[in-house]
Amino acid sequence: MEFFYGIDVVHGGANRLPQNRIVVGLDVGSTKVAAVVGEITELGEVKITGIGECSSNGLRKGIIVDIDGVARSILQAVQSAERMSGQKIASAYVGVTGTHIYSVNNKGVVAVGNRDGEISVADVERAISAAKVINLPLDKEVLHVIPRQYVVDGYDGILDPVGMVGSRLEVEVSIIIGASASIQNLGKAVSRAGLHIEGFVLNPLASSEAVLQPVERDLASVVIDIGGGTTEISLFDEDGLWFASILPVGAYHVTSDLAVGLRIPLNQAERIKIEHGCVLSSLMPEEEYITISNVGGHEQRKVSKKILASIIEPRIQEILHMIKQEIKSSGFKGVIPAGVIFTGGGCCLDGLAELAAEQLDMPVRIGYPCNVGGMIDMVNHPRYATGIGLIIYGSRRMASAEAAAVSDNNIKGYINSIKSWFKDLF
Repeated sequence: MEFFYGIDVVHGGANRLPQNRIVVGLDVGSTKVAAVVGEITELGEVKITGIGECSSNGLRKGIIVDIDGVARSILQAVQSAERMSGQKIASAYVGVTGTHIYSVNNKGVVAVGNRDGEISVADVERAISAAKVINLPLDKEVLHVIPRQYVVDGYDGILDPVGMVGSRLEVEVSIIIGASASIQNLGKAVSRAGLHIEGFVLNPLASSEAVLQPVERDLASVVIDIGGGTTEISLFDEDGLWFASILPVGAYHVTSDLAVGLRIPLNQAERIKIEHGCVLSSLMPEEEYITISNVGGHEQRKVSKKILASIIEPRIQEILHMIKQEIKSSGFKGVIPAGVIFTGGGCCLDGLAELAAEQLDMPVRIGYPCNVGGMIDMVNHPRYATGIGLIIYGSRRMASAEAAAVSDNNIKGYINSIKSWFKDLF
């Protein structure tokens, strides 16, 4: 477990600087595995230099059911990313998802240690350690401990208390918890693919790094990432994670509904969903048709786009209803002025934003990856939000590690200069 001051406490990875300032994000999903390669410039900007993607094997609703199958998919995606970027990939930040993930809000309180009352980094670490003390089932482990705000002598809303003067320091945190077995199985699959894990990162946390604008971070907002087998929900308030949840339903269920309803193969249903999918049957004219092949491909027939939408719409309404219930059960009492940002490969159905705005009664937009450069045309799609977010997340950790290294060097230099002064004096 590590503490990166000002970011969060994250499970996994050693505090070391990636070589050549290259950061890799590995998004291991139920339907696809994507490896995204980014280069961090001297100015701290993220440039995308490569991407590799392949179909996912061995996962179901974010849970690994075949470690070797997942490892093969990871290896294939990584090799593709290596060819495009021209970089040898040895390590990656790995996204974690699955219905075993949940969040808990907690507080920690400590007395300030210094006699003069000045709050130090050590005081902050002690407060966070106190907040981490919760009753944890034996089969669960902490994935992240994310500070939301600090309170000094009753004054709240403080984002950085170090250097302030007070006698009592309190911290409010969001603790992300997951099943130990699921996280370990994911780690084994990544290791079998020959990669070192820089850190496990909650998928919704990564996605938010890629799609949220600064004003949306300051105001309350919700990021919804619709993947193949899961729908990931994260609620942010005042630039801090308030709540996270993962639903066991996603875009694959829409594909399955089309395959059953139209009596066609899954691969054809997936293609039809991507090319012609719409969530509002009222928007589709009855006189527009597409041609489909029956199972076996021996017979073709025409189906109106309105019928397609009438199959898709109930499933999307169900997902939106589940999202609304999850937000309600989060315990968040305030309004959400920034609204909902949808991302992920399953959010690109026509009419989704309009239907979601009506069902959730909030502003809605589709979130595309932002704040990155390089090969942006290759990744300018919501399906890559998690992979790009993992790189942005990694770049923040890199900056923190470099700042800590500079600080250590300055301290060592100061001590050496004092030693040299004493030698000259005596």
